[in-house]
Amino acid sequence: MPLDKNIKKVMVIGSGPIVIGQAAEFDYAGAQACRVLKNAGVNVVLVNSNPATIMTDKALADEIYLEPLTEETVKRIILKEKPDSLLASLGGQTGLTIAMQLDKEGFLQKNNVRLIGTNAEAIDKAEDRQLFKETMEKIGEPTIPSDIANDVHAALGIADKIGYPVIVRPAFTLGGAGGGVANSADELKTIAKTGLDLSPITQILVEKYIFGWKEIEFETMRDSAGNVIAVCSMENFDPVGVHTGDSIVVAPALTLSDKEYQMLRSAALNIITALGIVGGCNCQFALSPDSFDYAVIEVNPRVSRSSALASKATGYPIAKITTKIALGYTLDEITNDITGKTCACFEPALDYIVVK
Repeated sequence: MPLDKNIKKVMVIGSGPIVIGQAAEFDYAGAQACRVLKNAGVNVVLVNSNPATIMTDKALADEIYLEPLTEETVKRIILKEKPDSLLASLGGQTGLTIAMQLDKEGFLQKNNVRLIGTNAEAIDKAEDRQLFKETMEKIGEPTIPSDIANDVHAALGIADKIGYPVIVRPAFTLGGAGGGVANSADELKTIAKTGLDLSPITQILVEKYIFGWKEIEFETMRDSAGNVIAVCSMENFDPVGVHTGDSIVVAPALTLSDKEYQMLRSAALNIITALGIVGGCNCQFALSPDSFDYAVIEVNPRVSRSSALASKATGYPIAKITTKIALGYTLDEITNDITGKTCACFEPALDYIVVK
């Protein structure tokens, strides 16, 4: 599929302020996206609350709004600028959450704005903990024993059922904010309350805490025709339980046997196919060091911090190619800028190691 001719004016949601603990990866992704859109002759409307980023440079967008990243602001700008498309998967969790809220309310449909790239249904399947679990069960991918809670009382009930220690993961938050490990009911009361307060939909996942397992990630790509590739594997130096953003990460994964590597690579590609992701996607797995047992931890249906590492480690520009796919191209139609000969459906091969 060549360029989708219906896309004439795209709104891009940036990632907002660069705060301690959350670096400039999303700005890097957003700036790449704006360049691709401009080169395709598309009018770019950018919303970002941080004037210090590269993406808010006049050369990168036609209309730039330095305003708070809230639902109200984005609605107002959509009404004024009337874009036909919204690209939300490059502004980190912030952009994704705003786009999902607008979609759920029916605001996007009412104003004839469509989400380009991964659609709302696929984002929901990956982000909503319950839908994600059901999708994984359907395709036979193992997940960690867990359940959803919307209040502290329910969280305590789940923990009794699956046994302590448990880890709390709030839905729709960035960098696992508000989560934590509880070894007893007393600890869980505090952590669950914090998690529920920080989740925009007051929902947390209470799951069995599997400490000591390896954490392996695959950065993957899928286009609208269903072509899938694994761009890069990454291994966290620290075991499961240390957030990827804080962990030392090596690319490619170094301690996997070929059987383990192929098993997790196939799982990652099956998952993005089942979810219907269009663009870049990050799949995280926990792997037992003593057996072939593994579990899917989570999937980020967007450009994440790991994508920035994978892009730099392999030279495969994930954000750029995600944007081209959102514009309607398929992987075999996109040429690799670095080699100039191969196309984007070739998986990068690494004969070196990158450490973050």
